[in-house]
Amino acid sequence: MTSPSRTDCSGIALEEDINRYDPAFRAWLREAVRKVQADGNRSADTHLLPVPLPVEWGIDLYLKDESTHPTGSLKHRLARSLFLHALCNGWIKPGKPVIEASSGSTAVSEAYFAKLIGVPFVAVMSKTTVRSKCDLIEFHGGTCHLVDDPSSVYQVAADLAEQTGGHYMDQFTNAERATDWRGNNNIADSVFRQLAQERFPEPSWIVAAAGTGGTSATLSRFLHYTQRATGICVADPENSAFMRGWRDDDRSVTTTIGSRIEGIGRERVEPSFVIEAVDRMMRVPDAASIATIRVLERLLGRKCGGSTGTNVWAAFKIISEMRAAGEQGSVVTLLCDPGERYLDKYYSDAWLDGQGIDIAPYEERVEQFLTTGQLPPPTGT
Repeated sequence: MTSPSRTDCSGIALEEDINRYDPAFRAWLREAVRKVQADGNRSADTHLLPVPLPVEWGIDLYLKDESTHPTGSLKHRLARSLFLHALCNGWIKPGKPVIEASSGSTAVSEAYFAKLIGVPFVAVMSKTTVRSKCDLIEFHGGTCHLVDDPSSVYQVAADLAEQTGGHYMDQFTNAERATDWRGNNNIADSVFRQLAQERFPEPSWIVAAAGTGGTSATLSRFLHYTQRATGICVADPENSAFMRGWRDDDRSVTTTIGSRIEGIGRERVEPSFVIEAVDRMMRVPDAASIATIRVLERLLGRKCGGSTGTNVWAAFKIISEMRAAGEQGSVVTLLCDPGERYLDKYYSDAWLDGQGIDIAPYEERVEQFLTTGQLPPPTGT
């Protein structure tokens, strides 16, 4: 007669041994991680472009050109980090889809990495996303699942993952935790290495608009870790919850209309947006963002996406304040993606008319700034 196994208070036998080690899966996982890491090893660093401003101002402005990544945007860094994070946690399985809620650019980059490791990819996006981004997702082997309500993308993505046995990547939760902000080759480390030989190697401000909030968190953590005095400013477009959530220290803030500036601004304060990591926030009108990229095209000889305009408008305002205070130094912001993705949107006068957006007053203000170093206030204020 045998005696029954003893159990602890959880009901597990004291000598129970469950082995789930799967040699085939671990071999697949090692190869998948190698492929993602190899992509980073192949990729050269992105350029830090000086914006031509009068030398006598004593203030330098730089654009960190993230459009040169293999998938053409800042989100390539994020997608690589998210895939490594999910793979090393054992969340991505061979043959099972990776599913993401995205406004476009993250999905383009994630489709690239999904194809690289050989798993299906589905992007859940608003129907207002520009067609060119859908084309890029499909080019990299992904599928676009379009929804009418932008605020529903999270739940739809989670539901699809559950139905298919796939993994919901959830960039809006995992962006701030997936990036190694202390390690080398993150965006903050790259900026400071590239500034080392400039006349103002420690910038007064870095401006970064928020989509997930992961970039501002990475930048701020690196600044604190390396004991810098640089401030972090988040530029926020219209209809975004981030500004009010930060101002009121209220993560429950929501809005009912999605952002017209793709890739930034959200209808809720995303979990990856670390409120305490941000020193300053600035609301930027959509017309100002679009006017700025129209002027930048004449200044730089290239088109930039709308989020770049949001960043640069905020940088211009900071420089105007520095000039008025007699301060010298440098400011860094991000060129997030190329404007060719938005020819039917931000570079279309018909689209602007349909949206009721008049950029002319803001173009005039930008031109005045480039001439005088002062960004004039809105007419009537």
